[in-house]
Amino acid sequence: MGALLIFIVIVIAAALFFVSVYNSLVRLRNQVKNAWSQIDVQLKRRHDLIPNLIETVKGYMNHERDTLENITKARSEAMSAGTVGEKAKAESALNGAMSKFFLVVENYPDLKANQNFLSLQEELSSTENKISFSRQAYNDQVLSYNNKVEMFPSSMIAGMFNFKHEEFFEIENKEEREVPKVKF
Repeated sequence: MGALLIFIVIVIAAALFFVSVYNSLVRLRNQVKNAWSQIDVQLKRRHDLIPNLIETVKGYMNHERDTLENITKARSEAMSAGTVGEKAKAESALNGAMSKFFLVVENYPDLKANQNFLSLQEELSSTENKISFSRQAYNDQVLSYNNKVEMFPSSMIAGMFNFKHEEFFEIENKEEREVPKVKF
């Protein structure tokens, strides 16, 4: 009778442990999905701002058609990207196109003084900051989740229930990784 009771207690403890680990994996996976949705919201906001920005500058930048077309193409590719890795690569290309665009804008003083342009530029800058913050939060969630998927003993349960690694949302654009040079 005593051995049976000990066996039942061990089985119940193992079941509780199993359920606890499984639930923590599900919770972390859902946190990763939530963090990604926060990035996705900000990326959509950014994608929605870009056509307004292009419309605002079209009249000023008649000779910069290629620059505007590159932004439109990069935006389209970013919006159609599927996986986190594809999205990161496409967003890096869009960042590069936008950087070149803002360099070209420097040649148009009337445009830089346009209130609508300044407002859109400020909104875009704010959105970029939110994307950066959301990317950091997402990568933190991915780190926690991937650690849980890889660490013993949760890795056994993760393997049994097909919990897969998540991709980090990393900067692909080499220019973004470089420290800006400041000259006086």
